[in-house]
Amino acid sequence: MSRYIVVVISALLLLTACDAFNGGGGVFRVGQEVPSLKTKTLADAGGDMSKLTSYRYPDPRMYQLSFDEALKKGKPIVLEFATPGHCTQCDQQLQLLKVMLDRYGDKVLFLHMDQYYNPEAYDAFQVRGEPWTFVINADGKVDYIAPGRVLRAEIEPVLKHVAGVGEDG
Repeated sequence: MSRYIVVVISALLLLTACDAFNGGGGVFRVGQEVPSLKTKTLADAGGDMSKLTSYRYPDPRMYQLSFDEALKKGKPIVLEFATPGHCTQCDQQLQLLKVMLDRYGDKVLFLHMDQYYNPEAYDAFQVRGEPWTFVINADGKVDYIAPGRVLRAEIEPVLKHVAGVGEDG
C-alpha cells in the first residue's frame, strides 16, 4: 500500500509543472545583491507580446524595461518568473500582479519573465519550477522570495514596505 502512495505522489508532482516542488528556487537569499541582466523587452520583440510571454492577457507595462535597465532606475522591482502557457498557477499569479501593478506601479517596477522567452533570467536566478516571485529593493538586493503562488495578503505588505506606503495607503 505505501508503495502505491509513493507512486501516486510522485506522479502528481511530475504532472504539476507549476509548483515549487519541481526543483530549486534559485541561489538568492534575502539581503543578497542580484546580478544586472539584459532581458527581452517589448521593443526587442517589435511590439509583439507573443514573442515575450505565453500569457493570454499580458500587461505591456511588465515588458517595457530589461531587468538591467530596471535596476538602474533605483526603484523596487517585482520580478515574476511564470510561464502561464503551461501553468495555471502562473496565470493566476500574473492576474494578481496586474492588480498590484495598478496599485503600486508608480512606486514599484513589475517585470514578468516567461521561460520560453527569457530563459537567461531563469538560468541567472537558477529558477526551477514556477511561479517564483522576487521582490528586489531600490538598492538592488533581494527583499522577498516566494515559491509558488502568492496571495494578495502575502505580497501586499511587502509591496507597501518597499514602496514606502503606510498601512492605510
